[in-house]
Amino acid sequence: MNSASLVSSSWFCVLALVAVLGDAFLPFLPSGTLVILAVLKTSRIDGAPLLLAAAVAVASFLGDVLLLTLARRGAPFLRRRIDGRPKLAASVRRVQQSLDGRTSHAAAVMVIVARFVPGGRTVLDLAMGHSPSQPRRFLRWSALAALVWAAYIVTLGWLNSHWFNTAWLSLAVSCAAATSISAAVARLVRRSRQLAAISA
Repeated sequence: MNSASLVSSSWFCVLALVAVLGDAFLPFLPSGTLVILAVLKTSRIDGAPLLLAAAVAVASFLGDVLLLTLARRGAPFLRRRIDGRPKLAASVRRVQQSLDGRTSHAAAVMVIVARFVPGGRTVLDLAMGHSPSQPRRFLRWSALAALVWAAYIVTLGWLNSHWFNTAWLSLAVSCAAATSISAAVARLVRRSRQLAAISA
């Protein structure tokens, strides 16, 4: 790989990491797509997938820590965001109640699953940030969730980079697969919530 390609790949990686860090605050950022693109750009570099996965996990965890810290300190812009969006406020309260009533194992599963639901990470961080309970246990689960999601999204891009000969097809298939998986997880979450409401 020549120096120009290396610089280009580095910029894609930096952009992907910034998006992963920022999508805790702005869940509409295409962080998964950018990570997959970074995987495809660095697929010819030995050890790149492992390094990228580690960096993505760290960026994801730091995003959670930052949003959680700001929420616990009562950052005005976060309070305005919650107060101005009744659906978001209701989701935050529902997640708080759900976490308080779960065992450690069930809560850990919930934190991991939230990584795969669009906007789930943001709601979860805000819920814990406004919860009276100590965040230490949540941060352990958050670190685990960050590792799981990073391994998943990087592996998805890496596998498709080896299955297809063209970068654009690898990107299209990877993004379609990631979107389908997220949509399936979101449907399962909604269904389990509906079943819980019926049985309550």
